[in-house]
Amino acid sequence: MTATAPPLGRSPGSTAEPSRIASRRRSRWRGYGLFALFAFPNLILIAVFAYLPVLGNVYLSLTRWDMISPQTTFVGLENYTDLFTDPNFGRVITITAIWVITMVLGCGAIGLAFAVLFSARLRGSGVVTTVAFAPHVLSGAAIAAIWLFIFDPNYGLSRAAFELVGATSPAWTTSTTWALPALLIVSVWKSVGFVALIYLAALQGIPHEVREAALLDGAGPWRGFWHVIFPLLSPTTFFVTVTTIISAFQSFDVIAMMTGGGPGGATTTLSWFIYDQGFRNFDAGYAAAGGMVMFLILLVVTAVQLRFVERRVHY
Repeated sequence: MTATAPPLGRSPGSTAEPSRIASRRRSRWRGYGLFALFAFPNLILIAVFAYLPVLGNVYLSLTRWDMISPQTTFVGLENYTDLFTDPNFGRVITITAIWVITMVLGCGAIGLAFAVLFSARLRGSGVVTTVAFAPHVLSGAAIAAIWLFIFDPNYGLSRAAFELVGATSPAWTTSTTWALPALLIVSVWKSVGFVALIYLAALQGIPHEVREAALLDGAGPWRGFWHVIFPLLSPTTFFVTVTTIISAFQSFDVIAMMTGGGPGGATTTLSWFIYDQGFRNFDAGYAAAGGMVMFLILLVVTAVQLRFVERRVHY
């Protein structure tokens, strides 16, 4: 019996496979190096302008400083103790919660309704879309000045509107009952155009075949929207919710121009409380403690939202 000749080419014991593995490793490390090269400048900027200020604020919240003297006094957790035992701070948190929830629900619902109307492509819808988005790009000071005139109980448009129905216009910005609703009306009106534009882009990205399939299955306009279209808008709703929450927590200009946190603290949100303590009472440590509370609240809210989205994607 004759022995068969070994196959041509490399034998199983050749170095082809190790060299291929080494080449892959070099390519992978080369990719890591390029990533580090391009990401390093951005990471430096993020560290300098984001993380270092947070660490500085943590230290400042453990001190007492009047923003004038060159030295600070370390007081440990005293600022946090005073903060959580202050009855006014509980009211600030309540007002902030009302503000954020109203902004999220109001901007989300009204913005989505506007987006559905705009997506119908009725005559003049382009002009209406531009008009609805315009308040978002205007400065808060200009918008506050306009609405101060509208809310004026003696000479504003609010007085004329209430007189049409035989009622008296409330003192919107000087009443402890009406000041917060007045600011919320202005803030929702300013932000709803942006939300509507985001939802409109998302609606235009949904294929028409999806809507036609829902109609063929017997779903009416409302059921088709609620059970088919709206679930497809979940990523957009998540984006709108996160951005609106962050924007609501940072609301400042409208409050500063229209009420200054008053009357009687009725419109003092957490952002205004931090400004008031730092730049009016010159208590930087107390203001920094309030800033850390805001930071932790936003961190928890964002983590919960991300967890909720991950769970929806998993299921």
